[in-house]
Amino acid sequence: MTNSTSATNGDAQINGNAQNNALDQANAPSSKLMCFGADNPLMLDSGAELAPWQIAYETYGTLNEDKSNAVVVCHALTGDQYVASQNPVTGKPGWWELMVGPGRPVDTNHYFVICANVLGGCMGTTGPASTNPETGTSYGLDMSVVTIGDMVRSQAKLVEALGIETLFAVVGGSMGGMQVLQWAAAYPEKVFAAVPIASGARHTSQNIAFHEVGRQAVMADPDWCQGKYAQENKRPVKGLAVARMAAHITYMSDESLQQKFGRNLQDRAAITFGFDADFQIESYLRHQGMTFVDRFDANSYLYVTRAMDYFDLAAAHGGRLANAFMHTKTRFCVMSFTTDWLFPTSESKAIVHALNAAAANVSFVEIDSSRGHDAFLLDEPEMFETMFGFMTGAANARGIPAPATPIGE
Repeated sequence: MTNSTSATNGDAQINGNAQNNALDQANAPSSKLMCFGADNPLMLDSGAELAPWQIAYETYGTLNEDKSNAVVVCHALTGDQYVASQNPVTGKPGWWELMVGPGRPVDTNHYFVICANVLGGCMGTTGPASTNPETGTSYGLDMSVVTIGDMVRSQAKLVEALGIETLFAVVGGSMGGMQVLQWAAAYPEKVFAAVPIASGARHTSQNIAFHEVGRQAVMADPDWCQGKYAQENKRPVKGLAVARMAAHITYMSDESLQQKFGRNLQDRAAITFGFDADFQIESYLRHQGMTFVDRFDANSYLYVTRAMDYFDLAAAHGGRLANAFMHTKTRFCVMSFTTDWLFPTSESKAIVHALNAAAANVSFVEIDSSRGHDAFLLDEPEMFETMFGFMTGAANARGIPAPATPIGE
């Protein structure tokens, strides 16, 4: 039996089980839900209103008495709300358990962590696979295109509905880092500390190009059915798998690919003079593609990649990035990785220069890693040390308890 309690935000409702909510996608995993009725629409950057709508989220740790220790963790492109707990679809551990949890840099013994599935996603938050109340079938491409600003606006409504007025910190990498920057720009009075990692203040033309290749792969699949594949009881798995394969290459570095695979053959002594997966890297990419389609919706892939493409924080502030952070009191820690060519260090430095121009409190670390963009999800001791030090210093400045030493010290 599902328990529901009224939230603090008008008609918003907290629902403990996503599967029992009529608005949720079919076969969605169990998760906490905040549901907003028809009289509480979400205003989108496109000018459209989304109503009713919902946001799926998970929490970790305990909110302190004055609600000053809340941390929002923003996930990357194909992430989800299960940052530090088992994913009920894949059965895998939380995607950032190295960073978030008891004794970790984002220590859930001290901080109350909120992680929500993004708007347009496919893990419980309203997205193209959700039911359109006007038709009784899934939205498909009838859902208005969403932006990073819309994602953050939905998270802000969740935070408000949870009765939290200000956040201790907002943290995230890649698309999550974009959300961090949007939080700091749109709600400077609500964000005490911000940590954008391996990210940028806008998507480059090269990144847009890679996303377009992925989207075209999805839409070229005959089972895509102009986005109405759910009604046809089909799934464009081949196109989505190819999109994932192409994207996954950008998450790694040439050095890491060489170290991990080189030109090693896959389960054979010699090349076959055919088009099977002769090389280990081919087999690896095919595996990445096919496992991805088991957990992600094809239309959601179109929506979230488009949201990243549209992100340009400077454009929204008169073409000058520093204007987005003018007079901010938020503390920033910006991190990049030496071999990340998807979001190279130059993108992070542009953020730092803008923050300096706005006289903001900012620190910057470029971390030496051979692992490319995905390094922010992996075991990178310097990243953990930087995060722990920054969070501890910010906690001391905020006047909330902080861990004395990180795990393993």
